[in-house]
Amino acid sequence: MRAAAVASASVTPTTNGSASLTNSNHFNFTSHRKICTSLPLPTVKNSHKKSTFVVVRAIKDRKETETETETETENMKEYNKESTTKQPQQPLSLEDVNPVGLGRKSRQIFDEVWRKFSGLGQISRTTRADDKEALDALLIREGPMCEFAIPGAQNTTVLVVGATSRIGRIVVRKLMLRGYTVKALVRKADEEVVNMLPRSVEIMIGDVGDPSTLKAAVEGCNKIIYCATARSSITGDLFRVDHQGVSNLTKALQDYNNKLAQLRAGKSSKSKLLLAKFKSADSLNGWEVRQGTYFQDAVASKYDAGMDAKFEFTEAGDAVFSGYVFTRGGYVELSKKLSLPLGYTLDRYEGLVLSVGGNGRSYVLILEAGPSADTTQSKLYFSRISTKVGFCRVRVPFSAFRPVKPDDPPLDPFLVHTMTIRFEPRRQRPVEAPAGAKQDLRSFKLILEYIKALPTGQETDFVLVSCSGLGVEPTRREQVLQAKRAGEDSLRRSGLGYTIIRPGPLQEEPGGQRALIFDQGNRISQGISCADVADICVKALHDSTARNKSFDVCYEYVAEQGRELYELVAHLPDKANNYLTPALSVLEKNT
Repeated sequence: MRAAAVASASVTPTTNGSASLTNSNHFNFTSHRKICTSLPLPTVKNSHKKSTFVVVRAIKDRKETETETETETENMKEYNKESTTKQPQQPLSLEDVNPVGLGRKSRQIFDEVWRKFSGLGQISRTTRADDKEALDALLIREGPMCEFAIPGAQNTTVLVVGATSRIGRIVVRKLMLRGYTVKALVRKADEEVVNMLPRSVEIMIGDVGDPSTLKAAVEGCNKIIYCATARSSITGDLFRVDHQGVSNLTKALQDYNNKLAQLRAGKSSKSKLLLAKFKSADSLNGWEVRQGTYFQDAVASKYDAGMDAKFEFTEAGDAVFSGYVFTRGGYVELSKKLSLPLGYTLDRYEGLVLSVGGNGRSYVLILEAGPSADTTQSKLYFSRISTKVGFCRVRVPFSAFRPVKPDDPPLDPFLVHTMTIRFEPRRQRPVEAPAGAKQDLRSFKLILEYIKALPTGQETDFVLVSCSGLGVEPTRREQVLQAKRAGEDSLRRSGLGYTIIRPGPLQEEPGGQRALIFDQGNRISQGISCADVADICVKALHDSTARNKSFDVCYEYVAEQGRELYELVAHLPDKANNYLTPALSVLEKNT
C-alpha cells in the first residue's frame, strides 16, 4: 500500500509574527506592535511649546538676515567669497533641525503605512474615499509586503476564479501579501461583490460557461487558481461550472499562450506535440501489424491456437486496431517509426497522451530508443496502460517506462524513434458489464483518435480545488463527484501543468493549527480549514513537486492499529513554513 504523507502546518511562535499570518486567515500582528512600541521615540512632553519656539526663532532669524542683506550687501559678498576660499563648508548639525518635528512626522508616516497594511487582512474592505489612491500608491511604491514576498511574484499575474468563495477570498489576500498581481473573475460586479475584494484586485466580469467572456479574463495571466463550484445540485449547473468551466478556461489559457508564441514567431512551450492523428485512411500509412510469441520456436508450435489482428479505417470514421490471440504466450502489436517535425525532439516533453476507445483492455506501450542510423544498438522500454469501455485519455509520463533488460540505462526521450502498442491476453482483467454477459479476454478492440507528446515544465499553470466527496449530501454526492471528476480529466489532458486538490469537508477556523495529511486513494476521513486549503493553493504555484499531481488533504487523524494509511514526513519549522515539498515528493504524478 502506497504511503501518503503528513506535513506539519503548526504555527511556531516567532519574533516577527510571520507564522500566524502565513497559514491563517485570522491575522495576528501582536508581535509587530511589540516591535513598534520598543523603538526609542523622542519624548513629546511640552512638544507644542518647543515647536512654536523653534518656528518663531527661525522666522525672526530670517527677517534679521534679510535686513542685514539689504544694508550690507557688499560686505556679505566679500565675506562669502573669503569663507568659500579659506574654510570648508560646515556640515549640518542637530541644532539646525527640529528633532521633535521629525519624530512626529516619522510616526505619522509609520502609522499610515501600518493602517494600510492592516487593512489588507480584513475580509471586507474599508469604504473610505481616500483609501484607493493611497493604497495603490503604497503597493506600487513599496511592492510586496514584508517577508511574505515570493521571488518572481511581482512578474506573475494570477487569475482567481471563484474569488468570493470561502477559499477564494483567502487566496486573493494571500496572493496580494506575497506580491502577485491578482485578477478576479466574477459573474457580476455589483456592490456586494466589489466590497468583498480588496481594491488592488482587477475585477473581470465573465462566466466560465461562456468561452467568449474568458478571453479578456486570461489576457496577461500566467497562472489560474480555480475555486469556483456550482451552488446547486442541478445537473446543468454542475456540468457548466465544475466540468465545462474548467475545460473552457484551460482552452482559453492555451489559446492565449499560443497567441503570445505566434507573436514571437514560435510555438508555445505549453502546447502538445501531435505525433499521430487518425482522421482518414491515409493516416494509417506507416503503421505495421505484427505477431509474436514469448516462447522459443520449438515450443511455440505446441501451443499455437491461432491469433489474428488488423488495423483499418472504418466507414464510421474510426481507426480500429482489433483481433484476438488464442495462442499461449502470444501477442499482437501495432508499430510505427516516428517522424517528428523539424527541430523537435521528445526530450522537450515529459510524456505521452493517447485518446483511445474500445472494450476496456490493457496494453503494453513500447518505445524503442537508440541511434536511428543503427537500430541494432536500440534499447526497448515498456509501460503498461489501461483503458476504459468507451473513450478515454491515457497519460503516460516518460518516467513510467522501464527497460526490458534491467541492465539498460533509463529512457532518454531524445533517442526515441519507434512506438509500439502491444496486446497480450495475460494480465487482462474483466471490465464492468451487464450481469450474465460473457467476456472473452483474448479478444480486443482499440479505437485510436490521436497520440500527442505532453510539454514539460517546472511549475504548475492551473490549480484546481476539487472535492473528495466527504461532507456532500448523499442524495447529490454522485452527481457532484461525476462533474468534478469530468473537470479534472479535462484539465489533465489539456497539456497544462496542473495541481488538483481534493480537500475534506471545509471548516471555518484558523489555519496552521494542526498537521495535515496528503494522500492518494480516496481514504481521508477528516475535514480541513479553508485557510489551509488556500495556503496550499498559493504554495503550489511555484513548487515543482506539485506539478501534475492530484491528492486528497485533510487534518491529521489517528488510524486504527495495523491500518495506518500514511507515514510522517519530518519537517523543521522555518521562516517560509514550506511543508508542501516534503509532503508531495512521495506522491505519484499523473494519477
